[in-house]
Amino acid sequence: MLQTTKRPDSPVSIIGAGIAGAWQALLFAQAGHAVTLHERGDAAMTDSTSHWAGGMLAPWCEAEVAEPIISRLGQRSLDIWRRELPDTPFNGSLVVAHPRERNDFERFARMTDGHRRLDATGVAELEPSLEGRFRDALFFPTEGHVEPRRVLPKLHERIRAAGGTIKFDSDVSAKDLDGIVIDCRGLGARDEQPELRGVKGEMILIETGEVRLARPVRLIHPRWPLYVIPREDNLFMLGATSIEAEDTGVSVRSALELLGAAYAVHPAFGEARIVEFGSGLRPAFPDNLPRIGIRGGQISVNGLYRHGFLIAPALAELTLQYVQRGQIDNEVMQCA
Repeated sequence: MLQTTKRPDSPVSIIGAGIAGAWQALLFAQAGHAVTLHERGDAAMTDSTSHWAGGMLAPWCEAEVAEPIISRLGQRSLDIWRRELPDTPFNGSLVVAHPRERNDFERFARMTDGHRRLDATGVAELEPSLEGRFRDALFFPTEGHVEPRRVLPKLHERIRAAGGTIKFDSDVSAKDLDGIVIDCRGLGARDEQPELRGVKGEMILIETGEVRLARPVRLIHPRWPLYVIPREDNLFMLGATSIEAEDTGVSVRSALELLGAAYAVHPAFGEARIVEFGSGLRPAFPDNLPRIGIRGGQISVNGLYRHGFLIAPALAELTLQYVQRGQIDNEVMQCA
């Protein structure tokens, strides 16, 4: 087991500068550790899973399909996002459905909490662009969202400001490093965690000035909720596929589903310009739950699945508490 009696400023090396590694680096650097964050890719991070993420901070919505631990970690993470990046938008989430999906809509309402129902007038007041589109909705007022490609560089800046060092194009392994090593490589860690698998998440980026949204809108779908996430500069991300495949790119079927969902939210999306198609492979264990593994002088943080941006801050906090005080979270941590 990792010794937890090290001085508070013990050096820490973190492998992987995506959302999991970035939060680990930030909290450890703020706690006084000499942190070095290693990333095998370049500063653009275009090869990372985080580059293709939705960035929704929605623990109450996720409760419809996720285990309670995800809600627990997610709700704690919201506090950390607010503390560390106070400009993070917390405008809530809106869940809508057309009449033919009424049963699924009511099931979603029963499976989640933290929401209030809006009638058609309430929907129009909250999102004027959706006036007359839906007769009611579920509004989750305390949820938020971030734009991964903008927020990840902000986290990297915060790490440097806290005294941490980031080394891009640094392809290292734990055996190359001394002291405390935290492995946040995602699927790259299958050399040591072969049970990891990749779950493909596809996205489409579109541009239009005809629709204005202040928050993510989830459209209830017979197979999975599809979401429309507002970005800056009149951009919208369409996403929510979870496909058990490790190929890259977006399938024709998924593209039709995503574009059709956008059109179902608002017909003006039919005239939008497609800016980008893409996909990322989310690292997942067989149970789709995150895991902090502790073995010797090495810690691994992995299996964040589709909840990376939602739970990464809380996982970093748990890792820090273990290193500093030996505190164990039995739901998340495994000691070898």
